[in-house]
Amino acid sequence: MDTTALLDSLHPLETKVLTILKDADCPRSDTELAEATDLEPSQISMAVGWLLTKNLLALASEQITPIVSLSETGRSYHASTSPPEWILQSIQEHHERSETITVKDLQAHDYFQPTELSRAIGLLKKDQAIRLVSGGVLERTGTESPTTTALRTVLEHVAKEAQALADFSSAHQSLIRQYAVKRGSLQEPFRIEDDILRTYALTPEGQAISQLTTSQSLEEVSQLTPEMLKDGSWRNHSFRKYSISLRPPRLAVGRRHPYREFLDSVKHKLTSMGFQEMRGELVETEFWGMDALYMPQFHPARAIHDVYFVKNPTHAKSIKEPFISQVADAHEHGGATGSKGWQYPYDRERARRLILRSQGTAVSARTLANTPDIPGKYFSIARCFRYDQVDATHATDFFQVEGIVLGHEINFRTLLGLLNLFASEMAQAKEIKFLPAYFPFTEPSVELHVRHPHLGWMELGGAGLFRPEVTIPLGVNVPVIAWGLGLDRMAMVALGIHDIRDLFTSDLEAVRNMRRKF
Repeated sequence: MDTTALLDSLHPLETKVLTILKDADCPRSDTELAEATDLEPSQISMAVGWLLTKNLLALASEQITPIVSLSETGRSYHASTSPPEWILQSIQEHHERSETITVKDLQAHDYFQPTELSRAIGLLKKDQAIRLVSGGVLERTGTESPTTTALRTVLEHVAKEAQALADFSSAHQSLIRQYAVKRGSLQEPFRIEDDILRTYALTPEGQAISQLTTSQSLEEVSQLTPEMLKDGSWRNHSFRKYSISLRPPRLAVGRRHPYREFLDSVKHKLTSMGFQEMRGELVETEFWGMDALYMPQFHPARAIHDVYFVKNPTHAKSIKEPFISQVADAHEHGGATGSKGWQYPYDRERARRLILRSQGTAVSARTLANTPDIPGKYFSIARCFRYDQVDATHATDFFQVEGIVLGHEINFRTLLGLLNLFASEMAQAKEIKFLPAYFPFTEPSVELHVRHPHLGWMELGGAGLFRPEVTIPLGVNVPVIAWGLGLDRMAMVALGIHDIRDLFTSDLEAVRNMRRKF
């Protein structure tokens, strides 16, 4: 950079620092520069950083002094008592009352953390100030604890004002380092922080530039005000030049989260197709989540490793009739469905067990039992919970887009057409395929798969025609097609991300750059 351009680039803060250092007979520190220029320490820090970058200033010296101060824990120790002092005092008080005290008795007071007490007891035993006798009883030996005395001495000194670590004796320095806050050990009485004193001097280039800046007699300002124009004072000022090469500040406008926008777009598209929205609770009973879907009570999906059970309360008060009886008959011997059922004694008590909703199909079951329109189309965006190993395509809680279509003319081809539409319109998938599948509540059943640009083929969810064992006990006697698709995975394709966890990232830059093509 040439001299003229360098002069033009100088900020008024830099000019003030250059002026002070030009006349200085020795390097100056940050504090000295702040006093000489009447600038704030933060302004000096900025100006010095700019001048170092421009090679107009050089670091002359750097002195690091460890300073000792009290932490919040240390102030508490100083105001009342430290753990070893408290232990000695407690043992003495019990001895005077002819009582014994154990380690458990000390911990029961909840005055200090167990780790603090354990270390203090170890310290006192090392100093031979206490001993542990049979029954875990603690006794004083009559010997003083030099470490406890030293700890109190240092606490008194540091409480008055922070002091340099070097001002203490080697024994006290060792004690301070032992009880200093460090990573993994935050509840300590002392804090050691480095006080860094840096001094700066002008480089030859800085010396030359400083001569030119001080030769300017006019005060430099950055703005022309109406008052300057009125009184003519603008003639006594020089004006900073504007640099049009500087990048403007970035404005990050507020907007909806991309995943929220995706969910809204799915809802908008489904309602535009004539679907009515279904709603349900996050906490569901096993009856509506599984029994009403013709899943037998011995099905492995009911294990603790697949479903989250509610701890309190554990059961719902009741299940609405006649559905509990009709579903029980379907499970035991088929009821009025023409099926033989699962041939096992149905447990009505277990049907009331509360779980976190594991599949959106529970919402569909409740809708079927609530006299739906025939023909009718329904959908739900349901948050579901399953115990699963978290990876790029799996999460322990996820959104499902659940839907059912009822009608006398509904068939499997209708279902495949809808699934193809969902994959192309909502997930923006380019390659789609169907694979045969099995679910206890649909027959025939199918799985929808799409190709992710980076992860390859990925299952979006399952679908099929509800079996009579599902629909008839709930009061529906027409064909019903149903599907439950993973919205999180559909969003991965639509938003162009490769890890399902990125849907909930706290990286704002990544959120802003997510693709929006839906």
